[in-house]
Amino acid sequence: MGHSASSRIQEYIGDPIEDNAPVPAEKLEEIFQDIQSDIRFDHQLNGCLNCGICTATCPAAHYYDFSPREIVQLMWTENLDGIYDAMQEKIWSCAQCYTCAARCPFGNSPGGLVMLMREVAIKHGMESAKQVLRPFSRVMLKLISTGNQLSPDMINPDHFADWGPNISKIDAPLALLRKAIPMPTLNTTKTAWEVNLKTSVELYTIWEETGVLDQLETIDENLFDVICDLMDEKREDWEDFLEDQEDEDDE
Repeated sequence: MGHSASSRIQEYIGDPIEDNAPVPAEKLEEIFQDIQSDIRFDHQLNGCLNCGICTATCPAAHYYDFSPREIVQLMWTENLDGIYDAMQEKIWSCAQCYTCAARCPFGNSPGGLVMLMREVAIKHGMESAKQVLRPFSRVMLKLISTGNQLSPDMINPDHFADWGPNISKIDAPLALLRKAIPMPTLNTTKTAWEVNLKTSVELYTIWEETGVLDQLETIDENLFDVICDLMDEKREDWEDFLEDQEDEDDE
């Protein structure tokens, strides 16, 4: 008896795309393929018993319109409309605590899938990603310009209004509190420790080659321009330093 000549290749990916899809079908497929092609995808999605343990133990599910089980089901059924819809708001409610991954009997990691969806949302410059990351622009500038850390005075109600009333708990006389801590590196609240010039230039090269700066440009063009100017200045400083070293060697 011969084998069937039927093919498993579908004309569409997963569930049929609705006639009133939020974006063209080709765009929905591109977004899903970007998620699915990530090397982490197969390690984070193995199946689903629909038991609901992930949602029952999820802190975010108790306070937001968010369900880890829904994320897994959307991915498992390849529901492109639903995946796109979840990327507009729901995925930003996840606290990335990975309780879901620890409890899932199938070894799924809904939190890991959410991380992939967030990265793809940034890659495609979705408005949801821009809105979520906008309050962190000053922090991102500090991290990228110094290559290291942010200073504690940056965590305040003015810059993190979206954190709600609990932000007042850390709105204190930080300069005074930091001086009370017997660690010299923690005395300052206005500056952060800067890495040396060579390391800064190397970090900029890594961010360029890995596409970090390209993604930043899709989210915040103004911040991208500022960081590029900083990078150019530091690269010029590095080249000047190398020239000075060569002149000293010649002498």
